[in-house]
Amino acid sequence: MTAEYKYDVEVLHLLVSPAHAYFGRAREGAADVPTTDAGQAELVAGKGIVGDRFFGKAAHMDAAVTLFAVEALEAIASELEAGPLDPLLTRRNVVLRGVELAPLLGQEFTLESGGDLVRLKAGRPAHPCAWMDEMLAPGAHKAMRGRGGVRCQVISGGLLHRGSAVLVSPVPLNPARAGEANVLRPSRLP
Repeated sequence: MTAEYKYDVEVLHLLVSPAHAYFGRAREGAADVPTTDAGQAELVAGKGIVGDRFFGKAAHMDAAVTLFAVEALEAIASELEAGPLDPLLTRRNVVLRGVELAPLLGQEFTLESGGDLVRLKAGRPAHPCAWMDEMLAPGAHKAMRGRGGVRCQVISGGLLHRGSAVLVSPVPLNPARAGEANVLRPSRLP
């Protein structure tokens, strides 16, 4: 029997965008694409979030949904003395409060919200792109390394709702570490 650990979390934002906003060089500016901070989002097994830019894309099947801890963004803002940063500018799909995400890598877990349940598998870290320096604050790209969230595959779909939620994990998590950077391998990027 597998152990289960339950954590009360909050789904703060559900970003759904049909197109990429950060293409090319940052000096050219972000693309003007429609983006929704939805009250709920429909997740489909093996495909991702309905209406999102990664939905059904073969190259992203194992990483179609990105989870991000808002505590990481708050820590970055504090370190950079940048004031509050807009979590939607990170382009992460699901912004959570109250969960350490790194231990979920390689694990299947569930998010229960609004009476619905979705099952996800955290496949790999969500590395930040250089656009973060332009969109969030100078130095944000480097500060976000190791705490950019996790890219997930949808194992069983359903609706995910903004608001109170429960994350059920097969491994213990420490919510107090939600904003901390993880140990990283050396990067070849500046």
